[in-house]
Amino acid sequence: MSGHSKWANIKHRKEQSDAKRGKIFTKIGREIYVAVRSGGPDPEANSKLKDVIAKAKASNMPNDNIARSIKKASGAAAGENYDEIVYEGYGPAGAAVIVETMTDNKNRTAADVRHIFDKYGGNMGTTGCVSYMFDRKGIIIIEKSKEIDEDGLMLKALEAGADDVAVEEEYFEVSTSVGDFSKVREELEKEGYVFVEAQLRMVPQTMIELDEKQKASMEKLIDMLEDNDDVQNIYHNWDI
Repeated sequence: MSGHSKWANIKHRKEQSDAKRGKIFTKIGREIYVAVRSGGPDPEANSKLKDVIAKAKASNMPNDNIARSIKKASGAAAGENYDEIVYEGYGPAGAAVIVETMTDNKNRTAADVRHIFDKYGGNMGTTGCVSYMFDRKGIIIIEKSKEIDEDGLMLKALEAGADDVAVEEEYFEVSTSVGDFSKVREELEKEGYVFVEAQLRMVPQTMIELDEKQKASMEKLIDMLEDNDDVQNIYHNWDI
């Protein structure tokens, strides 16, 4: 998403109700579960878990919640399992939409996602129908403050391996390749920077504008997808 789109989404998440925040924590807890089950409970030996923990902290998930999620996954029954499935489709006016899910019931999730697309002016497509319009990147958002020296941040980020540092009105956006994301994030953490967001994202190559009616439908489509327990992340190319 464009800078303003991303920041609007971030601020929206920060201002959400306790119920919404609890849902976000539940979804991150599921990501922690999958990461622990696949690579073990030690974040120093499990880079995927380390990245999810960084995402959890950026979302203000309490440390106790993170620790409990790791402990729960470590002692969970081997039979419990989640599949990571990505759905692609189109919103109003052909806006590209990617939906990342984690589910213990593929049929239920596919039916739910398809229903939401159909109900709010979109349609679910086949694998690959819109993902070619996006690039997977590491994105780190740092809110501007008087304490942060712009030149110092840019230097540290680029020295750590970042591809670019964009300076927006209210925040800095550090972008990285997938391979360099963890290293850059860790180096900036060591320097004491606090992240509003720190995760791998699908970033659109171009943006699309919608009229007022299309915007209303697109907002409802996104809100309904976010409310689905199986949906982890949603990416689109709507220029909010």
